[in-house]
Amino acid sequence: MTSLSGAPAANQLAVANPWAMVPSLGNLDAYISAANRLPLLTLEEEQGFARRLRDNNDLEAAGALVLSHLRLVISISRQYLGYGLPHGDLIQEGNVGLMKAVKRFDPDQGVRLVSYAMHWIKAEIHEYILKNWRMVKVATTKAQRKLFFNLRSMKQGFKADAAAQDADTHRETLNSEEIDLVAQHLNVKREEVIEMETRLSGGDVMLDPGPADDGEESFGPIAYLADATQEPTAQLESRQRDRLSTDGIATALQALDERSRRIVEERWLKVNDDGSGGMTLHELAAVYGVSAERIRQIEVAAMKKMKKALAEYA
Repeated sequence: MTSLSGAPAANQLAVANPWAMVPSLGNLDAYISAANRLPLLTLEEEQGFARRLRDNNDLEAAGALVLSHLRLVISISRQYLGYGLPHGDLIQEGNVGLMKAVKRFDPDQGVRLVSYAMHWIKAEIHEYILKNWRMVKVATTKAQRKLFFNLRSMKQGFKADAAAQDADTHRETLNSEEIDLVAQHLNVKREEVIEMETRLSGGDVMLDPGPADDGEESFGPIAYLADATQEPTAQLESRQRDRLSTDGIATALQALDERSRRIVEERWLKVNDDGSGGMTLHELAAVYGVSAERIRQIEVAAMKKMKKALAEYA
């Protein structure tokens, strides 16, 4: 293992206890300031720590590698502030990517950790943005993800070109020629460019806007997006209806005589193969040799008796 005896004092402290370099932090600015003061590692130190981690699973060596590259995560995370997500969350996800890179880093491959870690940091931040940006999964394929993360910068490039040509730079949407250029450059369909631009340019809507300036309640999506079926009272009512429609109906039918029970079943509880209802009053009248009016009277009496039985069952 390479000797680190000649390292600067700050680096020697990082060797002994890397976490001692991190002070108590109260906010994001303090974290960024502390991370930027952490010492960088020389090539010799980096390879020494990496070999200790690889060969001996030395967690202190892993900590030294992570801490010395926190400023890299902060720098990369700033590139993604335009998506409206908290900077602290972007840094946190980038740190996850950094730790994955440290775990997989091989010092004998001839590259510095900073170059190797950039891919892992960006990949983790990309995944976080795609999962959380406006709570909508906007990209599924590799090409669509590339479109998502490049469309914004390409639009800025088009605006810069328009400004250089003294053309209109205030329009927010791409023209037909620019759409074709983006689609060709990123290897996606023209329709995908249009759809992605529409989603990226869509404004955010507050789920619950709260009281308006005049004190009245503002109307927001929360008013019509709430699922009332999951409300506890609605759940209890639904279970009660289900119980009455199964066990309750069966119990109520048992309270009827055989003829009344068959009339109710044929009229209300049976469905033909074609989706139509059961037997008519005249068909039942022919079966029992009575008038259709008599069948109706029996049916009404049976319904009253069942209603009473259901009330007692409930």
